[in-house]
Amino acid sequence: MTAYDTLLAEARGRSFAAIVGWPVEHSRSPALHGFWLKQHGIDGHYGRLPVEPNRKALEELVAFLRKTPNARGCNLTLPHKIDIIPLLDRIDPVAERIGAVNTVIKQPDGSLLGRNSDGFGFVSALREGAPNWKAEAGPVVVLGAGGAARAVVASLVDAGVPELRLLNRTQERAVKLGTAFTPGGGRRIAIDRWDERSASLDGATLLVNTTSLGTKGQPALEIDLARLPKGAAVNDIVYNPLETALLAAARSRGHRCIDGLGMLLHQGRMGFEAWFGKQVAVSAEQRAQASVGLT
Repeated sequence: MTAYDTLLAEARGRSFAAIVGWPVEHSRSPALHGFWLKQHGIDGHYGRLPVEPNRKALEELVAFLRKTPNARGCNLTLPHKIDIIPLLDRIDPVAERIGAVNTVIKQPDGSLLGRNSDGFGFVSALREGAPNWKAEAGPVVVLGAGGAARAVVASLVDAGVPELRLLNRTQERAVKLGTAFTPGGGRRIAIDRWDERSASLDGATLLVNTTSLGTKGQPALEIDLARLPKGAAVNDIVYNPLETALLAAARSRGHRCIDGLGMLLHQGRMGFEAWFGKQVAVSAEQRAQASVGLT
């Protein structure tokens, strides 16, 4: 039985969507969407769909969504957010600007629309977790240059951050991302060397980790927070574990900390509302349910 057969068996003819990634077993998306389905009495299903990181596998995914009557779309996580773009029928202007898609919505005519809600999710979680943080207050450090980083960088640029310091293990990817989002109005994106990441924290008001480092089963993010000002906030978009080593170290220093679950919960609203036709909100009860099993 293929992963597609398993998903169809779970859906049992109901409208469905799924989280697509490689790997995908760790995802909490089924828990958060399942909460909304139950809360609103919707007879639908949200599952997991492991898809290998190659073009043929993504082509099979797109064909499956188009031909399956009760498929409503999917969310995309690592490593598919960029590679899926040329296979979709239309890309929303926000997703096109970001250069990454995390939500696919099947249209009434069967075509597939790509959207990006990562930026919305990131900003919503940041406002909740660090309500006193001000974009104009000073430099921000962003680690990573993948699909999620693109959404985060775009959101910070739009918010008016005066200086953004971007670092990635592969510096060429950081340069490419920084070039794509170099803003006007005197603001700038500086590309710092990965091995100088601890020094780059000097004077920053916010540190954001968008890499997979620190995720359960992945290497830890090694960074010394000594030069990060005490009033700075630390946002790690990793949510498994919920308290990463980075957040634990930041919390011990008294920094305001934002974990990755908030971003996940808020970004999910766009897809759910499009797939199942019901407006939803993030709640403490939903967060508690989605965090079960996260250490």
